[in-house]
Amino acid sequence: MPHQHDANCGHEAHDHDHDHDHGGSGDLGPNDNLFTQIDRDNVVSLNTVGVGKVVIKPWNERLDESKALESDADDQIIIRIPFTASVRLRSLLLKTGPGDQTPAKVALYSNENNFDFDDIGDKTPTQEFVVAQGRDVGEYALRTAKFSNVSWVSLLFPASQGADTTQIYYVGFLGHWTERKDRPVITVYEAQANLADHEKIQGTDGATSQPGF
Repeated sequence: MPHQHDANCGHEAHDHDHDHDHGGSGDLGPNDNLFTQIDRDNVVSLNTVGVGKVVIKPWNERLDESKALESDADDQIIIRIPFTASVRLRSLLLKTGPGDQTPAKVALYSNENNFDFDDIGDKTPTQEFVVAQGRDVGEYALRTAKFSNVSWVSLLFPASQGADTTQIYYVGFLGHWTERKDRPVITVYEAQANLADHEKIQGTDGATSQPGF
């Protein structure tokens, strides 16, 4: 079914038509879209019908509404997203709804990997946004100074805009990434030969010998 795009949907930023997954024209580079740096198999969603990774889609599937996350017991959703690299986030990308199933807002918590509903009153969001209704992908500009060296980010959708459930179609991020520096390279050297590790020479009871002696 063709999608109706509302150019005046009021998103804080706008829908791009660039090839975000691989870089494109203008100021976009090869690290612009962080889809390949998300550890999709370990994305966790709380209070949802379905698993969190279904909304972590490549850019060319961002408008696909055949796969979505919908809240279960009420209209709250938490999504915890791990990255395989150290990332610096500059934008959050969201496609939600439709209509009153759009979340009222989204709150982001940087480097929170165990965030759950018990933490809502105790932790201050790193940044939060009001989410506008619309059928496009909204881009929400992040304060990059607060989202540097990120390994995890948790998203809280605390309520819908009136429906009994909240629905999310797509979550993505723009930014840059570098390999993590906290993974030490371990090299094992055999400093001294251990006779117990070597095959015995027949007739010597394990002692080594040299020809002529």
